[in-house]
Parts: sequence; structure tokens; C-alpha cells
Amino acid sequence: MQQVKIGIIGGSGLYDMAELKERREVAVETPFGAPSDNLVIGRLGGKEVAFLARHGRGHRILPSELNFRANIYAMKMLGVERILSASAVGSLKEDLAPLDILLPDQFLDRTRGRISTFFGNGLAAHVTFADPVCPDLLDQVYGAAAKAGVRIFKGGTYVCMEGPAFSTKAESHLYRSWGMDVIGMTNLQEAKLAREAEICYVTLALITDYDCWHEAHESVTVDMVVANLKQNSQNAQVIIFQTVRDLNQQRRCGCGEALKHALITDKSLIPAETRRKLECIIGKYWR
Repeated sequence: MQQVKIGIIGGSGLYDMAELKERREVAVETPFGAPSDNLVIGRLGGKEVAFLARHGRGHRILPSELNFRANIYAMKMLGVERILSASAVGSLKEDLAPLDILLPDQFLDRTRGRISTFFGNGLAAHVTFADPVCPDLLDQVYGAAAKAGVRIFKGGTYVCMEGPAFSTKAESHLYRSWGMDVIGMTNLQEAKLAREAEICYVTLALITDYDCWHEAHESVTVDMVVANLKQNSQNAQVIIFQTVRDLNQQRRCGCGEALKHALITDKSLIPAETRRKLECIIGKYWR
């Protein structure tokens, strides 16, 4: 399978990147099933990238239905080392307005029962997740946004809720009282699995609304989200294009060795089926 070093996962509004040239589709089947859609490989900013529509083209898959393991594993199978993710979020802060973009550096998990690990089935591993996004990639995306002249904020906490319904006012005010910055439904699982797969990960949180806490603004609706997202997605595409064009060939972070001290189980006791399923991720540690 062809090796592609840069992956892009796009949510609503980012399904068609005009700058992505020489496109071709690749159907990838992983040990965890099929990803959300075929991956589209093409050239962006002079580099080859793999793009995945997070919810499938036409937005067919709910956040709770996403096969996060297959999505990240498919990227790993293609050789991806860095993932640039973009998704819609609601703002929990007055100064983070609709049409702004935030680069979160922390997550809070409020989901229920989602699978957030490749491990288990006879293999225990515990990755370090204190800093859940790659700091080096975060800096590069922020720098690219500055070059592109896009209004963007660096650092903050993303609350990952279950959905698919939006927040109640009680929930929204609770998250504000905790000091949270934005709220969305998808990125926490991607970040965890990318870390286990030793892939650098960062997300562009595209702010579409003030959730439902802001008395001067109406509560979030799908129409509002879609309208603001279309405009914000244009800025996200500009940032992603600039980031890809400027990316260093070699990684300078520790994401590529995230499992080096995380694997706990005695190698001789790992079931053969588990070894087979995870070969792409941890095969280098038992050769």
C-alpha cells in the first residue's frame, strides 16, 4: 500500500477541498472494520495527503456511530504520521465568537461507552496523555494561520459530549463554570487513538455558535451551524493548505514513540490474534 505521511480528517463543511489535486480514492479495510468512507489521496501544497470525510460523504454517520478505530487505523496503514483534523464546535466563552477558530490543547471526555483504545484482548497498554495534542504540530498550525491572516486562538479545553442532541442550558452553564472553552462531539476519541497509533494529532475547532448559554444569542440550531460552518471551513482549508506546505519532513516530537514505555503485557503471553490485529501499530516493538 502506498505510503502517505499526512492525513486530514474533515467534518461537516470540509468534504471538498478545492486545493486537493490529482485525487484518487482508496478503499481501506482494517482489522476493526471499514472507515467512514474511502480515503481520498491527492496532492496539497506540494505534498501527498490522505483525506477522510469523518461522517462519510453526505454526512451519514452520527458521532456515536463513528468507527474511530477504523478511521485512525486506516490512516496508520497508509503510513500517516501527522493528522490535521477539523470539526464544528460550540463556544463556551464570550471572547470565542462564532466564525473564530480554536486550537485546543486539552480535552474533557463526557461521552459514554465509546471505544477509545486499540488495546485489550490480552494486551494491556497505557499511553501518556497529559498533553493530548502534538505540541510541535500545534505550533506549526498556529504559525500557518498567522501567515494566512486567519483569526485563530491557541490553547483551550474541548469538551467532548455524546450527542447527537445539543446541550441543555444546565449542561452548558456547568461546562462554563468548569472553565471549558468549546464543546463538540468527535475529537477526543480521535486524539486518544492517534496517540496510541503514534501519530501526531491536532484539531481545528471551527466555532459555529455559542451553544445555548448566551442570553443575547439564540440557542444553537442545525441551520445556524451549517451556515457558519460553510464560512469557517474556507478559513480552515486555507490554514490546512498552508500547514501542509510548510511542514517539516521529519517529526521533532515524541509522538512517534508514544508506545515505547506503554506496553505492559509480557510479549510471550499476547494472543496471536491480537498481535495480528495490531501489527501495523506495534509490530516494531516485538520484532
